[in-house]
Amino acid sequence: MTQFALCVVICLVAAWALVVCVTRARRLHRLHIRVDAARAGLEAALTRRVSAATQVGVELSDASDLDPQDGANALSRALARFDRSRLPTDVCAELVDAEQLVAVARRVHNDAVRDTLGLRSLRLVRWLQLAGTAPMPAYFEMADPEHRLTYDRVSPLQD
Repeated sequence: MTQFALCVVICLVAAWALVVCVTRARRLHRLHIRVDAARAGLEAALTRRVSAATQVGVELSDASDLDPQDGANALSRALARFDRSRLPTDVCAELVDAEQLVAVARRVHNDAVRDTLGLRSLRLVRWLQLAGTAPMPAYFEMADPEHRLTYDRVSPLQD
C-alpha cells in the first residue's frame, strides 16, 4: 500500500470517528435538555398536586424539611388515607387530574433519565467524557397512587 493510500485510510477513519463523537455529544446534549424539561414539568405537576391537596384540606406540616421525593411520597400517603367521598365532584376531579399529571410527568422524567443514562454508559462517551460537566441525572422514585375508587366516583364510565 502506498503512503498516499494509507493517509487516505487514516483520514477516513479519523473523519468517521469525529462524526461519531460529534453525533453522540449532540445526542447527549439533547437528552440532557430533555431531562431538564421533564424535571421542570414534574416539578410543576407536583406543585399543582400540592395546590389541589391543600384545596381539599390535606397538608403536610413538615413538608419543608423533606426533599422533593420524600415530600411527594408523604403527600401520596396522606392522599391515599383521605376520604374523597365527601368532596364535591369538581374538586375531586381536580385532585384526580393533578395526581394523574404527576404520574405521567414522573414517567416522562424517568424515561428521559433512562435514555440519558443509557447513552452515558457507552464506553466511547465515558472514555472521551462527552457528557462534559453535566450532572448525572437521577430517577424520581415515587409510588403511584391507586385511582380505581376515585375514577368510579368521578367518571360515570365503568370498566
